[in-house]
Amino acid sequence: MRIDREMDNGGGVRKRWACSCSKGDFLPEKSFESWGNYATALRETPARFMDRVTTRSLDSSELEMKARSNHEMKKTLSWWDLMWFGMGAVIGAGIFVLTGLEAKEHAGPAVVLSYVVSGVSAMLSVFCYTEFAVEIPVAGGSFAYLRVELGEFVAFIAAGNILLEYVIGGAAVARAWTSYFATLCNHQPEDFRITAHSLASGYNNLDPIAVGVVIIICIIAVASTKGSSRLNYVASIVHVIVILFIIIAGLFKADTKNYEDFDPNGPRGIFQASAVLFFAYVGFDAVSTMAEETKNPARDIPIGLIGSMVVTTALYCLMAVTLCLMVPYGKVDSNAPFSVAFQDVGWGWAKYIVAAGALKGMTSVLLVGAVGQARYLTHIARTHMMPPWFAQVNAKTGTPVHATVTMMAATAVIGFFTDLSILSNLLSISTLFIFMLVALALLVRRYYVSGVTAAADRNKLVVFLLLILGSSIATAAYWGLSTTGWVGYCVTVPIWLLATIGLWATVPHAREAKLWGVPLVPWLPSASIAINIFLLGSIDKDSFIRFGVWTGLLLVYYVFFGLHASYDTAKEYEGGIRKVEEGGDVNGYGYGDTTLAKQPY
Repeated sequence: MRIDREMDNGGGVRKRWACSCSKGDFLPEKSFESWGNYATALRETPARFMDRVTTRSLDSSELEMKARSNHEMKKTLSWWDLMWFGMGAVIGAGIFVLTGLEAKEHAGPAVVLSYVVSGVSAMLSVFCYTEFAVEIPVAGGSFAYLRVELGEFVAFIAAGNILLEYVIGGAAVARAWTSYFATLCNHQPEDFRITAHSLASGYNNLDPIAVGVVIIICIIAVASTKGSSRLNYVASIVHVIVILFIIIAGLFKADTKNYEDFDPNGPRGIFQASAVLFFAYVGFDAVSTMAEETKNPARDIPIGLIGSMVVTTALYCLMAVTLCLMVPYGKVDSNAPFSVAFQDVGWGWAKYIVAAGALKGMTSVLLVGAVGQARYLTHIARTHMMPPWFAQVNAKTGTPVHATVTMMAATAVIGFFTDLSILSNLLSISTLFIFMLVALALLVRRYYVSGVTAAADRNKLVVFLLLILGSSIATAAYWGLSTTGWVGYCVTVPIWLLATIGLWATVPHAREAKLWGVPLVPWLPSASIAINIFLLGSIDKDSFIRFGVWTGLLLVYYVFFGLHASYDTAKEYEGGIRKVEEGGDVNGYGYGDTTLAKQPY
């Protein structure tokens, strides 16, 4: 976007908006000024890579980066807004679609226990997120947290998966929106999709309605964050009322005989369902990206995040119980389970209420997802690991327009082609991987500070973290490979326990939380690491292949573009620091407040 100035008839100057982009909007760094510079950068790739891998950002550096968006986001949100954003972000396609799918294929009525397992995992992750969001209240969410504690390279790999998570999540919800809209119109869930026989199975049911819904949500998200909050607030209230109706009305049609075969596939079925149903909790991390727009992050973020997760988990469990009491798990519809369940028990009229409520909920999920994913991309672009064009915040709306439109366009394309079952498994991998990294970063934050932690304590920390990660991976691998064995757990679980005890007993804290801290460190983040990795062991092989392919593409992009852009930006920042120390001005460097520019990168 550029502003052209031209003379009007009265001799004054008027502004004329022109939509155009130049190379400088996307690749302004020195390495891309010429082919010669780029060739030099490529030759220096190993040295630059080591520089970026070993570099950790500072809290102050992440906070200072807000100046790179030209305009600040408006601080308009309270804990009440965040709590409803959290519920709006989470309660959607997961509970209304995947409950039926997983009850039918894996867990049976024990799907309620699957929700408990996923809920515990999500709650542990919520605690880890809140400490970071309070201490580093920026739009970057987990990307910023990982950049500070685990370094730029790990943060970038996580960032790419964060963006994938949001695009896939939005696409999955948009497709589920179409299914419930069809039932509201008295059609079968698949009736409004177009079958393209020439495309591969799983990608051949085209969904134009999903694309239309995404476009509308994009317009709302671009207009105003506070406006989005108000719309989400109203939609979420309606949604909760409908959920209470489903629970109360459904229990009137309960038949306890449907619970006689409670766990048809045993613990394995329960945990397989948990890994997929984690999708139903995805979205709460979007609330952490709104920290930059929160009036009082230290108070509002913990209340908003934890409060919304407690309410959500309770509602999920009650809805899962209700569904399997109404209909035998083998007869649950996979696309619109609650609507069809009411029809099956003779209350056909109720399916319209359910479908309308589900649509409200999914609309909220799409809206909060649109807000969250744009803010992730905005902060990533502030570091120049993505083109800085995406970091620009519109002066009038106070929202990152470029980032929002780009992410929602990708969501629309994926949602147009790809079936929900493929999307949900891939989404769970990305989410569990990121949540595991955030828990690991929290342990590093508490136990390691450069220049404070003694070398011996640092070495013990590294050993204990490797043991926690290794034992958790071994437990998950044993679960995935052995269907009946138990001896392996007698080795891996004690190793995890002893490593956590060792960390707790022998390594002193290097830092304590200033405003709000996670309780029971290291136990809580260590348990979060173990549970997230364990659930990964229940996801199918094809989803891991897709995850690996995407991560490989991220590495290619990083080596050829992201690495050199962020390296140049960091060196320019260091040049600005030296200029300040010499009594100069860094305004030309675009880093805003000179007191912050004095902080080391």
